[in-house]
Order: sequence, then C-alpha cells, then structure tokens
Amino acid sequence: MRFGAKILFEEVTTAFQPGRRFGLTGPNGAGKSTFMKLLSGESEPQKGNVFKPGKLGVISQNQFAYDEFRVIDTVIMGNKRLWAALQEREILYDKADMTDEDGIRLGELEGVVGEEDGYSADSDAAILLQGLGIPDEVSERKMSELQGGQKVRVLLAQALFGNPEALLLDEPTNHLDLDSVHWLETFLNSYKGTLIVISHDRHFLNSVCTHIADIDYETIITYPGGYDDMVLAKTQVRARIEADNLQRQKKIAQLQDFVQKFSAGTRASQVQSRKKEMERLQTSDLSRSNIARPFIKFHMKRPSGRVPLEVKDFSRAYDTNKIFSNFTGMFERGEKIAVLGRNGAGKTTLIKALMANGPGPFDKEPDLASGGGEVTWGHEVQIGYFAQDHRETITPGMIAHEWLHQFDPQASREEIRGVLGQMLFAGEEGMKPTEALSGGEAARLIFCRLMLEKPNFLIMDEPTNHLDLEAINALNFAIQKYEGTVILVTHDEDLVADTATRIWHLDKGVFTNFKGSYEEFQATMAANAK
Repeated sequence: MRFGAKILFEEVTTAFQPGRRFGLTGPNGAGKSTFMKLLSGESEPQKGNVFKPGKLGVISQNQFAYDEFRVIDTVIMGNKRLWAALQEREILYDKADMTDEDGIRLGELEGVVGEEDGYSADSDAAILLQGLGIPDEVSERKMSELQGGQKVRVLLAQALFGNPEALLLDEPTNHLDLDSVHWLETFLNSYKGTLIVISHDRHFLNSVCTHIADIDYETIITYPGGYDDMVLAKTQVRARIEADNLQRQKKIAQLQDFVQKFSAGTRASQVQSRKKEMERLQTSDLSRSNIARPFIKFHMKRPSGRVPLEVKDFSRAYDTNKIFSNFTGMFERGEKIAVLGRNGAGKTTLIKALMANGPGPFDKEPDLASGGGEVTWGHEVQIGYFAQDHRETITPGMIAHEWLHQFDPQASREEIRGVLGQMLFAGEEGMKPTEALSGGEAARLIFCRLMLEKPNFLIMDEPTNHLDLEAINALNFAIQKYEGTVILVTHDEDLVADTATRIWHLDKGVFTNFKGSYEEFQATMAANAK
C-alpha cells in the first residue's frame, strides 16, 4: 500500500496465527490503521491478497453510528448473523396472519439463534458491559445518551461479543480507566482466537501480546514477545547488520585497491576473482527507519517555594453526588502526583477546582455546584497546564509558529523553530494553520508551549492521548528529570509506575492521599482489600 510517492509497506507476506496476540506497532503515519482496514476488508490492497476468518470482531471507529439503538442491542450487533436473525424473527412474530412459509422460516431462525447462543445474548452482553465499567441501568439507555468514553467501551464490548475467531482492535485503551484496562488485559489474555491490536500503551502491549508486528523500513516484521522484547531485538538486528556492513565495506575497499593497482598488469585472473568477491560482498540494503523520536525537556524559569500547594478540608460535589470531601494535605516541591480513579470519578474536576484557586487565567469553576475548604498556592508558583481537551486551548485561525511565539515574545524565530523541531515539526510544518493540526500534532504543540513557558508546576490531564509510543517514552523521561512539581492524570500504567512519588486515588467519593510509588500503593490497596 502506498499513498503517492510514500510507500507504507510492499511485498509483505505474513500470517497471524490462532492463539497468538499481536501488537501492531509503528510511529504515527506508519500505516497501522491503514493495515488494520486492509485486514478487516474495509479497504482493498493495491496489490496482493488478504485471507481472513468468517467471524471477525472489529471495534467501530464511528462513535455516533449507533446513537438510535439501546446500549444492549449495540453490543449484540457485534454478532451480525445473530442480530439479523433476531430482527427478522421479531418481524415475523409481529405478523397478524402467519403463513406456513413464515412458520418454516421461524424454525430456521430459531436454529440460527440457538447456534449463535442468542438465548443468553442479553446476559452475555451485560457481563461484557459490567467488566468494562458500564452499570446495568445504562444498558437500557440509547447510545446517544452516553458520554464519549462510555460509547467507546460499548463499542469495545460489541467487538468482543459473540466470540469472534479474530479480533481487530484499534486503540482499545483510549478513554479507558486503569481498572477497565486491567479487565481488558485479563479478558484478552484468555482469548483463544487471533488478536491484532494497535496501542500506544507500552504496559498494555507487554501485558497482552505474545508477538509484535512492527511496521517500519517499508515492511512488516514480526518479533516474538512483548513491546520491550521487540525494541531490544530490533535494535540488535539493526546493529548486527550495520556492523556486518561496515566489515564488508572495509573488505570491498581493500579489493578495490587491488583491482585498481593490477587491472592493467599481468594478474588478470586475480583481478577477476577479486571483482567476483566484491559482488558477493555487496552490503545488505537497509531501508531508512520511519521512527522519529521527539525530544522533550521541561525547564523552570525559577523554582517555586518549598511548599507549592497546601489543601485543607477541600470538598466538591454535584448536587448530592459527592466527588471528594475533606481532602487535606501539604505537598513539597518536586513531588510527582498521579491522579487515579475510574472514568467519571472526578479526576478532571479535582484538578480544575485546584487551578481555579490558583495563579493563572484558569476557569473559576463554573460547573461545580458546591464545596468548601482552602487551597493555598505557594510562593512563585507558575502553572503549566495540559488540558484533556487540549484543542480548546489552541486558538484557531493562527499559524502554529505564531501561536507559539505569543508565549515567549522575546524568543527569536530560530528558537521557536528549534522547539518546534524538537517536537518533530520539520521544515514548513510549523507554518500549519492551528485548526488543521491532527490530534498528535496539537498535543506536541502544547508540549512546545510548556517548554517555552518554563513553568515550575506542571498539571497534565491525559497528555498521552494521541501520542505514539516514542513520544510517550520521551514524556516519561522528561517528567522523571523535571525538577518542578507535577500533577498527572493518566491511564498509562508505565508512566505512573516510572514517575509517581505520590498517588491521589478517587473512588465513589472516597479520596486516598498516598505518599509512595505506584507499586507501594498497589501493595497497600491489595493488603487492605484482604
């Protein structure tokens, strides 16, 4: 498959065997989603063939396609044969006068319903929805009534419904909280068919995948093991080929020397043998890797005071729905705080409520109904904010370069271009209109802003959405090395495990303020649950 002069992959022959779970990796733009469309039959290859099983589970990318249907029905639609039989059966039963032919057809349809486990379809669908954090009462609602994150989980349940022979999942962990991700990992690890999944969550890939199919060098190479195993093997293979090529080049240079010296002399037979040896030693052709690694480094203009944030008896609620209450704590400069909890627990509400009382032009809690307590921001605190809906913070109708320059008017054109280059805006890409930026480009532009502003307190709400694995790894290292204070809302388990020194956990109005690593927090929670 190619687009114009850009080759995504060519002459690829590969097989995805039953019982194996494949992670499909490669940087943004490598062709992962395109390859998934080829496998599902949504697109046709420009050359070659794709052979697939009869039952294929595919997560729908259109969140609005099922808005007129009940949640439970949307899930059952994942088994197309069963759903068609159920719909036709209902039409026949609604007939006032049923013919003999209708009776025969009903018998055939009942056979299909039985073969497809249709008599337990509602309960099977409900179990899937419960596992993904969708309460029973929601299953009777229409899809149009659900929030975006809930819709994604219902569509995931649709793909999983009916025990398909192969599952194609494109970014299934997007919008899922950690509890739902853990459930999905357990579910997929017990899945007996073929799984092919695109994900930018390294921990998820390492937990689920038995193999990695990596799109790079204009081809697809399959490696055994998880993501980390693939990176190691890929690096070793590349290094081995490069070292082998270096040795060959040295040998070829020596042979060329001999040929040039004696080609006109009496040693013609030796010259010919040297030429043949040179042909045999031709170096292996190494296609250029399409992996691009951004460079993120957060500096501070000046440090904050020793205690940048203090909270006392802090509470918030919507009507009678308690989000958190009596939150008290004093936090020191340099702490890395991960905010965890299920979707809808109030993580974004918490950080917005904190910022509303802090320095900077942030919203003053227009949507929060009630609450009390004290929030005290420390001396010289400067907040750098990465919003969950970060597109709202980027002004439309501007050029990316000019939008960025307003945050450091003293910066030269070269400095701005340098920061953009660090975040992979090459050449004229920094001149893109802000409204034309993709999700990944918009996220990278926000990081450019934070690097220019040099705040001493970073608040990031789901910063890894739309980032590829290389960018997530770069963010991970940047947060670890940052000397300021961080509040981080994320469902990326590796990011939490590698960076957090404190955990804030929200669960049904109960707020846990735990000082320690994510590993220590998990151990404490497990011990308390016994």
